[in-house]
Amino acid sequence: MQQCVTLMVFVIVSLQHSQRTVPVLWATQAQQRWVSSLPMNTVVLFVPQQESWVVERMGRFHRILEPGLNFLIPILDKIRYVQSLKEIVIDVPEQSAVSLDNVTLQIDGVLYLRILDPFKASYGVEDPEYAVTQLAQTTMRSELGKLTLDKVFRERETLNTNIVHSINQASDDWGIRCLRYEIKDIHVPPRVKESMQMQVEAERKKRATVLESEGHKEAAINVAEGRKQAQILASEGQKAEQINNAAGEANAVLAKAEAKAKAIRLLSEALAEQNGNAAASLSVAEQYVSAFSKLAKESNTILLPSNSGDISGMVTQAMAIYGSLAKQSSKKIERVTPEWVMEKSEDPAPPAQ
Repeated sequence: MQQCVTLMVFVIVSLQHSQRTVPVLWATQAQQRWVSSLPMNTVVLFVPQQESWVVERMGRFHRILEPGLNFLIPILDKIRYVQSLKEIVIDVPEQSAVSLDNVTLQIDGVLYLRILDPFKASYGVEDPEYAVTQLAQTTMRSELGKLTLDKVFRERETLNTNIVHSINQASDDWGIRCLRYEIKDIHVPPRVKESMQMQVEAERKKRATVLESEGHKEAAINVAEGRKQAQILASEGQKAEQINNAAGEANAVLAKAEAKAKAIRLLSEALAEQNGNAAASLSVAEQYVSAFSKLAKESNTILLPSNSGDISGMVTQAMAIYGSLAKQSSKKIERVTPEWVMEKSEDPAPPAQ
């Protein structure tokens, strides 16, 4: 008895699989596609994973069979639709579309969708895949009519997104969800393609010219900036040099003035000592002889006094001038100096030697 039941189940399963694997050519006005034949009601049914079988009882929807073992009533129950829950890939045929700038394009694409509700996919539309394909084509033409030719190539991702959004709005009642849409190829007329190529070449030449001019501009700016920096540095160097020269000349003048003041101080001290007049007379005589020896060296014409050979007379005259100047300076000092200073400064004269 158990062997008979096992043999009956095996025969039923064999019949089920043999009937589902025979393909039938089913044609519509737009396309032809291969579909599997509907399985027969053999009481005991095994539904594959990722498939949903829609069962009708006496012509009315009864239930959806889940994957695994299922039992049906013969004659009353009938498997009406078989829906695949896997992701379906549909090749959208090539079609003509006119862009916003009146350019005719030949465009095709690939549509990825999935059935979410087998009940709506079975009773909401006659052929879900064919309906979605036609909707994708019409939506593609509508979206391409909103864009110019340049934007079609630049915004393909945006175009795909808009097509998916439009398809999903219309396919909600069909229980189908469009996952993504990809444009495969876009063909433009030959003349438009040539003009586009010329435009690209012109744009590249323009960019090259602009880049070259910008390079010349930057080079000129760099050269001018370098010259400006060089002039600034040179002027700063001249300024520093002049400041250093002025500081050096000032220090030299101060040093000369200090040396001269020190020399005059030492000379005055020397003249105040004993025999200072004799030393002054000797110095004047030496300077006179030195100046007289340089005559006629710088010029051929010279003027000489009548007593130029009288050295003693010249020395005596110079000492007389020096003595008169010394007396005048001493008188001025006496008028300026207070009496109490004079009294303190008066010391007893040193004894004569």
